[in-house]
Amino acid sequence: MIQYPLGAAGTLTRVLEAGRGDKNMLLVHGVGARADRWRLNLERFADAGYHPYAIDLPGHGLAEKGDRFDHSVPNYAAFARAVLDQIGSDRVYLVGTSLGGHILATVACEIPERVAGLVLVGTLGMAPIGPEARERTAGLIGDTSPEMVDRKLHSVLHDDSLVTAALHREEVRINNSPGAAESFERISDYFANRIDDHVVGERLAAMGGRMPILLVWGRQDLGFPLAMGEAAHELLAGSRLAIMDDAAHAPYFERPDTFNAIVIQFFAGRLGEEPLDGVELRG
Repeated sequence: MIQYPLGAAGTLTRVLEAGRGDKNMLLVHGVGARADRWRLNLERFADAGYHPYAIDLPGHGLAEKGDRFDHSVPNYAAFARAVLDQIGSDRVYLVGTSLGGHILATVACEIPERVAGLVLVGTLGMAPIGPEARERTAGLIGDTSPEMVDRKLHSVLHDDSLVTAALHREEVRINNSPGAAESFERISDYFANRIDDHVVGERLAAMGGRMPILLVWGRQDLGFPLAMGEAAHELLAGSRLAIMDDAAHAPYFERPDTFNAIVIQFFAGRLGEEPLDGVELRG
């Protein structure tokens, strides 16, 4: 696996890349996270014959931060498309989690002819989350104090032992690096006031099966509970739903071996043909 800076749509980001070939895969993280949250997935996808790229969204990780970027789903989607243009992807497999799922679902609606498959993990954006959830999430985004970082890590991970001192220290330092406060202020304001204006569930459903879609949900996800995934599965006719036990909002990080197997099986068109321990499949 290698990493390097990349300019796309006039904005600097960081890319983690593994593998070779033309079966390109783009992975996008959620709010407050970064590309290296996928480090336990990239090499396995590469071993399976894919060419995965994980990026830092603007305002996150080692990407450009500050108040210059419009931190909205449509603008993030435009940025993701620019990344795809930079890496030369005519066809791509998309994997997004939380806000990253919302972003890549938007990309899939905009360029369906280029999307070979779509995996949405604990995703937002299929339906409005409502004012109460918007305000709660906005408050969490805007607070990057060490105490709140600890609380957020424990909320997205079911297994408390994964919240190590090193992970906490890194999270605090990155999310309090130069320009981060301005970025998170704009993201927080967007969640509080505009994110429900950009839901894409109905648009994605109207695609009528133009691409295979898989929803992956942690059964212990409390912030964005399984009921959201079930509703999205019902909305998206022909989609599959994989429910992972002993995982919360970041099943790809908590149970990477199982998550990797789910995604690889799904993109190969054989989901469920091999055993998947602690996984319930629907659809």
